[in-house]
Amino acid sequence: MKLDEMIDPFAPASSPPPRKLGKFINWCLSGSYKPLGIGAGISSLAGITEVSTALFLGMVIDAALAGDPSSFFSGNSSLLLIALLFLIVLRPILLGLSALMQSVVIAPGVFTQVLTRLNRWTLGQTVTFFDNDFAGRISQKQMQAAGSITEVVVETLNTLVFAATSVIGAAVVITDVDYRITLVFGLWLVMYWLFLRHYLPRVRVRARARAGARTGVTGQLVDTISNIKTVKLFAHVDHEDRAAIQAMKEFRAKATHFGYLSAQFRFGLMIIAGILPVVMVGATLFFWTQGTASTGDIATTGSLAIRFAQMTGWVSFTLMGVFSHVGEIEDGMNTLTVRPVLVDADTATELAVPRGEIQFEGVTFAYGGKTGGISKTNLTIRAGEKLGIVGASGAGKSTLVSLLLRLYDPEKGRVLIDGQDLSKVTQKSLRRQIGMVTQETAMFNRSAMDNIMYGKPDAGEHEVVDAAQRAEAHGFIQDLVDYKGREGYGAFLGERGVKLSGGQRQRVALARAILKDAPILVLDEATSALDSEVEAAIQTALENVMEGKTVLAIAHRLSTIAKMDRIIVLDQGRVVEQGTHSELLEQNGMYAQYWNRQSGGFIGIEETAR
Repeated sequence: MKLDEMIDPFAPASSPPPRKLGKFINWCLSGSYKPLGIGAGISSLAGITEVSTALFLGMVIDAALAGDPSSFFSGNSSLLLIALLFLIVLRPILLGLSALMQSVVIAPGVFTQVLTRLNRWTLGQTVTFFDNDFAGRISQKQMQAAGSITEVVVETLNTLVFAATSVIGAAVVITDVDYRITLVFGLWLVMYWLFLRHYLPRVRVRARARAGARTGVTGQLVDTISNIKTVKLFAHVDHEDRAAIQAMKEFRAKATHFGYLSAQFRFGLMIIAGILPVVMVGATLFFWTQGTASTGDIATTGSLAIRFAQMTGWVSFTLMGVFSHVGEIEDGMNTLTVRPVLVDADTATELAVPRGEIQFEGVTFAYGGKTGGISKTNLTIRAGEKLGIVGASGAGKSTLVSLLLRLYDPEKGRVLIDGQDLSKVTQKSLRRQIGMVTQETAMFNRSAMDNIMYGKPDAGEHEVVDAAQRAEAHGFIQDLVDYKGREGYGAFLGERGVKLSGGQRQRVALARAILKDAPILVLDEATSALDSEVEAAIQTALENVMEGKTVLAIAHRLSTIAKMDRIIVLDQGRVVEQGTHSELLEQNGMYAQYWNRQSGGFIGIEETAR
């Protein structure tokens, strides 16, 4: 096995992430403990070399003082050879192996493993989770948690295990000199521990607050940048600048609060570090005057004391960093480990769609409120039926589609496809059976090929091109060139497809739906961004795509649904009219009013998110 394969970073977690810190970290690291244990063992051996170096120094000095200088090398050849091999062979090998484990195996492996697990969990959240937060903030929390856990692991092995082993080895060596010096060293360690115990929990709390403020800045900036066209069109650069400055002020205040604590910590640490060589060398000198310690013992304890005084700063700042990262882990954990409100049932099965009949049985959903959405709706859409859906803003059209896609569960009633309750099938299998084209077309900042292939990831290039041709998108795609010079189907479309016009984005989305070829097709204002000429050009293609499928088509432009098998009119969450285009006109009701009110085929009331 290669070193970089000792940790499998893409192995799935066996359970949801716990919401308690220790268990959460264990969830993130499970599966990687064997290589972490190997890394800890090598770091321990490397730590012993620090003590051994001081021990060899003392032994060499005692040997030099005890013998004749002229015969020093010949009389101590074995000691000198062992010291030489230790310093230029064994010690470098152990320190090199420790660095190799941390930089090749542990750091990249742990970071990728944690990020993979957090990202998989986040992708399983409901749309409400993403609606309630900044996209930039969520992604920042993932990176923050993964980075902080990696730093905690690496620093624990690189510094804390190394230092702990060094302390134990030093206690053994000093005890060999005089146990009373070990007692002095022990008292200093107690003082050092009390100092850390006072400061580190405070570091953790302030670091968590600083992390929350920092991700708030990220979220604010990403929100502004992702809506930069709106910012420019409304001339609100100054407004966004003020919003960003406010977020930055909050971060600056938290960072300054953390900085004061850090300065206090550093000052106290320098005092404690300075005490150690004074008391240890002073005690050894005293015992030397009493004849119970040798000159070499002074060198050994002195070098250990100075080394540990230096290590005190290293270890303490590492611990401060570890506790800072623990605070950031907690901050990320609190955001990311929220339990989805909409999950697959334990006994959920794969949805099978042999026919494509859809039923809404007494369905009520008002987004947790008393009004809005749909109410006590009974509706059956026959297999292969083409259903047009009409209604004013807030009538419940988009709610009906959202419930069909199980983006929400009904508050009352149930939705069925071919007799299968959607709450009892897996969400993935449900959405694989539904193709959708929306007014707000979703594009990735990837190539045109990738965006169309999203409908069928294993499709061949000829299938993609055929779908694009049927959606009247092939012509303009061939002319695309991005800023890196990539052309045609290889050209990137920009974030959310900003390099395309609204009509072009909808045609790419149509191509994606054509390629998916699902038995149920939802068209939510699918041609709203197309001019009349382009719409006419793809109308035949749309009719071909709809053939043999169950279709739900929401439209303001009523001419686009006039040929549907049936049209329903929603008002205040209820079906108030239904029939063919001709039948509804004859009823002279709400649909007829919409039709007569239109200019160019549009309902005169703008649609909202619901």
